[in-house]
Amino acid sequence: MSGVAGEEQVMTGTLSATPREPDRLPTPGRLALRRALRHSGFWLGSVMLGVILLAIVFAPLVTGADPAAQDLSLRLAPPVWHAAGTWEHPLGTDHLGRDYLALLVYGGRISLLIGCLTILMSTLIGVMLGVAAGYYGGMVDLAVNFILTIRLTLPVVLVALVAVAVLGQSLPLLVLVIGGLMWDRLVIVTRATTQQLAGRDFITAAQALGASTPRIFLRELLPNIMAPLIVVCTLELARAILLESTLSFLGLGVLPPLTSWGLMIAEAKSQFLFRPWLIAIPGAALAALVLSINLLGDALRDITAPDGKA
Repeated sequence: MSGVAGEEQVMTGTLSATPREPDRLPTPGRLALRRALRHSGFWLGSVMLGVILLAIVFAPLVTGADPAAQDLSLRLAPPVWHAAGTWEHPLGTDHLGRDYLALLVYGGRISLLIGCLTILMSTLIGVMLGVAAGYYGGMVDLAVNFILTIRLTLPVVLVALVAVAVLGQSLPLLVLVIGGLMWDRLVIVTRATTQQLAGRDFITAAQALGASTPRIFLRELLPNIMAPLIVVCTLELARAILLESTLSFLGLGVLPPLTSWGLMIAEAKSQFLFRPWLIAIPGAALAALVLSINLLGDALRDITAPDGKA
């Protein structure tokens, strides 16, 4: 009897027990979000970049002063932390009596605008050449490598200086020159990732189903190379902003009445020993912007890497 009762208990327990569901693997989106939340560089870069963007976008709320308004009676006024400073001009004024806080926030718009436009242009050129070289190979790959070799032999700053000096200074020309010289890294990354994906089964299946080449590029290749492209674009954005600041500092970038952080540093270089804050303020803003973009780029590289920290 005890054996029968034991068998009944085993059968009852077996029938009443519910099967355990297998553990679900996290989706790529959830895994990337978890990595982002645990990445200190992502948080620091996001906060720094967010503060700078808010100040630039909402510039009229940050300061009510006109960046182009001049008052020579107030020229070279010190910032508020100086003994002679006032809250009327928290960061002081420049050599023309313009409010330095207004110049800073409105000049940041120009620096960031030029950086974003040049990255859009260079990304378009780099992705087109890189995808074509990686997908077709053969003569197309050789032609793209030849163009890339020629580009790598040209120093960016020197070519930009010559182009701006010969063709004249203007904002569209500055964007075209910088954007036309900064696509080399994008070509290298796009070509390498496309070569890795060109022989995969989903590309072969799309070709067998009769999908057109543009459809394969847009629907199959681009979504799978987007992660490394975003990382490279963030790092190249910081490089473009620095290049624009270099040209503006040399007098071949943005022209007044527009201003940028590089132009602010150039206009204040004669006051370096007497009023160092005129260079320190835009220099610190430029360094903070570039640092925040680089931190985000490094964080995105870690987050999207297959062996990144989970």
